[in-house]
Amino acid sequence: MTQLAIDTELSAVNSILGSIGQAPVSSITGTALNNPEISFIINLLREVNKDVQNEGWHFNTEYHQPAQLESNGNILFGNDILRYDLCDGQSLRTQDVVRRDGKLYNLVDHTFIFSGEVLLDVTRLVQFVDLPPVFQRYIISRASSRAAAQLVSNPQLVTLLQTQEALSRASVMEYETQQGDHSFMGWGHNTSYSPYQPYKALRR
Repeated sequence: MTQLAIDTELSAVNSILGSIGQAPVSSITGTALNNPEISFIINLLREVNKDVQNEGWHFNTEYHQPAQLESNGNILFGNDILRYDLCDGQSLRTQDVVRRDGKLYNLVDHTFIFSGEVLLDVTRLVQFVDLPPVFQRYIISRASSRAAAQLVSNPQLVTLLQTQEALSRASVMEYETQQGDHSFMGWGHNTSYSPYQPYKALRR
């Protein structure tokens, strides 16, 4: 049988249960939530998912994104936004923004009202099933380590799972460096850099 590349929350919960020596379940909805252990594992998976994504990765971060102004000048935030800040491209620091009451608030002018273009760097919470597989496996490994530490009195198992978590973290970092095309020179989107090419000196 072909193994799917993408994990679902159900397969992730069963992986965590298997790592701590528990039997798999066929559902994580309805009556399954009446089981305290299953409910705990589901919440743990979602907490770790949010913690990992909150770090801000290439797949869930958008730079210089124009904010949508309401008719009253307010900028509202959806529940999927984890982090945000003014885009580095806005060199005139006349605004310092935070989130209050689900809206963007300007600490400089002490107001919720904005005008003109406001560019933000935004980190969003992506649904687990839509994550890159390498991040899914890292989240499962990290959640398994926490589950073992909190539910199982077995230090050797915790150590083993933490080793697997470290290996998964290394895979995540390798994916991030390859996918993100990062540069120590800090070149962002819509920019280009032409390195020195020795043959040009010979053309003089």
